[in-house]
Amino acid sequence: MALAAEQGGLETRASEAMPVGRRSRAGAEAARYGVLRRLGPALKHDMVVNLQAIGMMAEVLNAKLERGGTPSAAELQSSIAKLNRLAREAVADCLKVSSWIEPGEDQGVRLADGVDECLALLASNFNFRGFVVTKELPDTAFQVSHVILRNLLTASLITLTDAAAGPCEVRVKAEIVSGFAQISVRISPRQDEFEGLPYEPGYRQLEWSDVQALALAEAIELVRTHDQIVMRMPRAVATAPLQIAPI
Repeated sequence: MALAAEQGGLETRASEAMPVGRRSRAGAEAARYGVLRRLGPALKHDMVVNLQAIGMMAEVLNAKLERGGTPSAAELQSSIAKLNRLAREAVADCLKVSSWIEPGEDQGVRLADGVDECLALLASNFNFRGFVVTKELPDTAFQVSHVILRNLLTASLITLTDAAAGPCEVRVKAEIVSGFAQISVRISPRQDEFEGLPYEPGYRQLEWSDVQALALAEAIELVRTHDQIVMRMPRAVATAPLQIAPI
């Protein structure tokens, strides 16, 4: 899968001097960074939402104590239990966010679960821009690489919606074909004349070359038409050691 770029002058000579493999890795790293930057607001929200809840509960409990009230043992135990639960959830969410930044050892994820995770992170952005998402996911235990699915599917979704002229319907379909997970993302204009709100991304738009670079780096089959991207991913092979879940 060839990546073509038009550059001029010194930039062209520098690019030609860089080995092809190094250029490919650089393109993939730039694409991964672009995906992270575009997901930044959603990842930040997921990381702080439970932390904010902990702070609010602590302030309520502190206000009761400052008013001179003495909570009963049952009330105090209930508040501590809620704080403990929120703290556990906050730790889990922070670990999940950090795994986008530093994936560590790659692990498999159920195909449907991995697709749902990517769609959930983009849900608020898509709703704001008037994109309606429909999905067709198989009920199967088939697993794919978590890291590859995250980067490649998210980049495909952002690339297609960035290129859209206006609000669209976004259809995501995953299926198992000949021993591979095949995922298609298709967009089509909405028929209800919905007008989305003006939107400017906080970071650059993602382009088809970004998706190509990610697929090339991971040897993933990839095809694009005007309004659709289709990728084929192999079954994940368990290579990572067992992980200890946070307490």
